[in-house]
Amino acid sequence: MQVDFDATEPTQDAAIDAALAGLDGLAGLPVGAHVERFDTVHIALTAALACIDKV
Repeated sequence: MQVDFDATEPTQDAAIDAALAGLDGLAGLPVGAHVERFDTVHIALTAALACIDKV
């Protein structure tokens, strides 16, 4: 199953936009390199979501 994702449209949140930028160029990498990228993005998104409660 392929999911089309376009991270070029800003989300209005700099931390989330920066995290999603970690997915740029993913299609050009070997599949084995995807895990590290996904982990990095997941950590950044988790941190951004954790900050929502502190608004």
